[in-house]
Amino acid sequence: MHNHPSGDPEPSDADIAMTKEVQKACQALGLVLHGHIIVGAGREVSLRGRGDLG
Repeated sequence: MHNHPSGDPEPSDADIAMTKEVQKACQALGLVLHGHIIVGAGREVSLRGRGDLG
């Protein structure tokens, strides 16, 4: 989980790429990445909810 100080919680391409790298590392260690949530001004976005995590 992290915040976007700009207030827009939509994930950037860098957010999605980093999350996929973390997910690969978790898989290599036998761990499950359950989610990545970005918080902005008054709302949040879940990358799992968007379908960006498999």
